[in-house]
Amino acid sequence: MTGDVTRVSTRSARSTSEEEGASTSEEEGRSTSEREGASTSEEEGRSTSEEEGSFWWGAATAAYQIEGAVTADGRGPSIWDTFSAEPGRVADGSSGANACDSYTRWPEDVELLSGLGANAYRFSIAWPRVQPLGHGRVNPGGLAYYDRLVDGLLERGIAPFATLFHWDLPQPLEDAGGWLVRDTAERFAEYAAVVADALGDRVACWGTLNEPFVHMALGYAFGTHAPGRVLLLDAFAAGHHQLLGHGLAVQALRSAGDVPVMLVNNLTPVRATSASPEDAAAAQVYDAFHNRMFLDTVLLGSYPDVLAEAEGAVARDGDLDTIAQPLDLLGVNYYNPTLVTAPGADNPLPFEIVPIEDHPTTGFGWPVVPEGLTELLVGLRDTYGDALPPVVITENGCSYPDEPGPDGTIDDAARIAYLDAHIDAVGAARDAGVDVRGYLAWSLLDNFEWAEGYTQRFGLTHVDFATGDRTPKASYAWFRDRIARDW
Repeated sequence: MTGDVTRVSTRSARSTSEEEGASTSEEEGRSTSEREGASTSEEEGRSTSEEEGSFWWGAATAAYQIEGAVTADGRGPSIWDTFSAEPGRVADGSSGANACDSYTRWPEDVELLSGLGANAYRFSIAWPRVQPLGHGRVNPGGLAYYDRLVDGLLERGIAPFATLFHWDLPQPLEDAGGWLVRDTAERFAEYAAVVADALGDRVACWGTLNEPFVHMALGYAFGTHAPGRVLLLDAFAAGHHQLLGHGLAVQALRSAGDVPVMLVNNLTPVRATSASPEDAAAAQVYDAFHNRMFLDTVLLGSYPDVLAEAEGAVARDGDLDTIAQPLDLLGVNYYNPTLVTAPGADNPLPFEIVPIEDHPTTGFGWPVVPEGLTELLVGLRDTYGDALPPVVITENGCSYPDEPGPDGTIDDAARIAYLDAHIDAVGAARDAGVDVRGYLAWSLLDNFEWAEGYTQRFGLTHVDFATGDRTPKASYAWFRDRIARDW
């Protein structure tokens, strides 16, 4: 691995000042032979669960979903500001203009994390806050917000896991072609260098992109997310250029320091509806688009064979070498498996997704299949072998329509059952030998759920969107106790 992954657990356990005081005494108080002996045993002889402080527990959020303050302190417009303003784009006609008001109420959110016992927090940085035009001029006011947030996390012993892009592309870049053009990948690397220069001395782990498949599919293929383009298979270019931007950003981050770097993918076990050649072929193609396009390229340096034609239309010589930069961690967002059948005669796509029956569903209508997470993780290990870096579950959670009862409490028993089963599924994968280093629940807060607006609640903490008041749910207390167990 290229970066120093041990930095994450170190920063999660101590404040910055404690680290500075302890670092010298630890190095001076240990002989060279003791350090060498400990290093060998820790790297070769211990399982992940045996390494003190090696498992990261916490929660995740995203900038546009929680921050609000979309015009504050020089922030520029994003594609989600534009998309949300178009009638009919968001289910309840809302936007992230106010969201959870975390831009001003972030100290409350850090206290929630501290009360949870979290030692890691995954958040995203809004590119339009840092570079309102998507390139060139840097906005000091925007960077100052993240500077305060990172320091606040470290003061409470919480490792900052910062994602650079969680779907809020600066609108001027979309006007110039968005992720359909190569220039956006180059601008992303420039932005990564700016953020690394400002925060790289304190961030514990960088995530480059969040769920590039979902952004490609919903934003560029089907138009249900920003920027709202409907290109179907021609959206492949948006996926390739995100991957290219990822590789260029990794290079920029490596140049700035030794902070661990990961890519965060939404991954799903793909199942065919039958063993027929037609259904199996459809599942293979879907798996290539959803999973392997964003795994094979990064971990193996090649596209799946079934995507060769699309690759040839977009990729240039040297792109895959750039994309396949070594990673320190792989972020895995898991929600459910996907069931695929051969397409009907009127379907322009080479696959068709069908509902998974015989499983309970969340408020979003997603099937609850915790064993799918074990299947996914073991499958990653079996498919990629030594090419697979350690894994962090960077999102996993569920939406239910939970509201305060007469006494003001929120008894979200269904969420507790969901989280318990999925954490056990991670434990089963670890028992099977998969190197899983962390579990970050989605989400710390109820928030703006993209095209669903405020109609879906994923949070461990209830948010009154009229007042911004936060009320921990029963799942918050349950997760606090589960974290305290540390397996």
